[in-house]
Amino acid sequence: MKTAVQADALATHDQVLTSAERVAADGKFLRAGDERFLIKGVTYGTFAPDAQGYQFPSPSRVSEDFRLMASLGINTVRTYTPPRPDLLDEAARHGLRVMIGLPWSQHVAFLDDRTLKRAIRRETTAKVRELGTHPAVLMFALGNEIPPGVVRWHGRVRVERFLRRLYEEAKAASPATLFTYVNFPPTEFLDLSFFDVCAFNVYLHREAQLRAYIARLQHVASHKPLLLAEAGADSIREGETGQARLTAMHVRAAFEEGACGAIAFAWTDEWWRGGHPVDDWKFGLVDGDRRPKSAATAVAAAFANAPFSREQQKTWPMVSAVICAYNAADTLDDCLTSLERLTYPDYEIILVNDGSRDRTSEIAHGHPRVRVIDIPNRGLSAARNVGLAAARGEIVAYTDADTRVDRDWLTFLVQPFLVSNVVGSGGPNVVPPDDSPIAQCIARAPGGPT
Repeated sequence: MKTAVQADALATHDQVLTSAERVAADGKFLRAGDERFLIKGVTYGTFAPDAQGYQFPSPSRVSEDFRLMASLGINTVRTYTPPRPDLLDEAARHGLRVMIGLPWSQHVAFLDDRTLKRAIRRETTAKVRELGTHPAVLMFALGNEIPPGVVRWHGRVRVERFLRRLYEEAKAASPATLFTYVNFPPTEFLDLSFFDVCAFNVYLHREAQLRAYIARLQHVASHKPLLLAEAGADSIREGETGQARLTAMHVRAAFEEGACGAIAFAWTDEWWRGGHPVDDWKFGLVDGDRRPKSAATAVAAAFANAPFSREQQKTWPMVSAVICAYNAADTLDDCLTSLERLTYPDYEIILVNDGSRDRTSEIAHGHPRVRVIDIPNRGLSAARNVGLAAARGEIVAYTDADTRVDRDWLTFLVQPFLVSNVVGSGGPNVVPPDDSPIAQCIARAPGGPT
């Protein structure tokens, strides 16, 4: 049974992308300009090649696909082969960004053939140089799921070294572009921390197990953004209702567990692999004739609510953010400004001035939303206890006066309290890219504040 989509929801989105809106990494997330960019994507292809070997539909079909994608709130298209510039132009015209997969001979013992290795690096870098500056390019995927047998044959270290060199050469060709390698559970042990984004394909149909695995992948990703690069379900085996339920669950779980985005596999049931059309799997949000299935509206709703719905936010407890400061005039204004911009719906800010001799108190009093408590200098522990006693929130969150918090800091800090019996939670310290070289070095040193 096909699902009808309201006519107004199918209106064309004429949001043309410009080079000024290039997406960059921003701690554990991505941003476009000054705005957070959550990847709300679908995979596109692979399709049967035309007479020239090009594996995408006709321009008119692409245009209609992109129009329908945009109407569903999709902002990213993941391809498995490089598109021509006209497809990128069409994506930009509909406000879509493209995650471009660059395929190479990864299913053979590629490291045993020096000529093949050089060809992979040369052809990959050339394609990055050709397409990397287009405003519709979100990132390049420099590989996807090298088979475990190939990794074991070559050894983990050799594969990691090759991928690092591939990344470095591609990055040199297009420094402002993001790069990733799309991994999957059988080879999660690969250390690919040099990539800009940590991306994984994950298909788990039990929500508790999926959430637990995404939490594990956050540790693998460390301070880099984590992307769920493929997830979905087959409507032949699960039925259209089951497909909708499972795919929407994958998307919601990814965002609620702090991923920078989720990509549903796939846009359409039209799929071609290994020289033949695939007829016994139907993962598409739309069928081969582009009629929306139940999964299309379910995923659109999950994207619209990402990362959390307003109904969920109404149930969250009040939080008291407590900052203890001593002679913090150099950094305090940035800290308090970032706290005032939090997306969390119900919180207060308490600044405990621990007998500072500089302008700490004056700066704090200049922020009307901040409740300032001035005390004689008695040290950090005493100041934190003062803040705790003054807090009105059900949860107390401490941070330091030399910190700029992420806009979603409290949103994700609070989640473990809502779904488990923990008594404390925390996260990584990510050094802002505009921080001083000394701060950058300290953060990367053994024993640094991570």
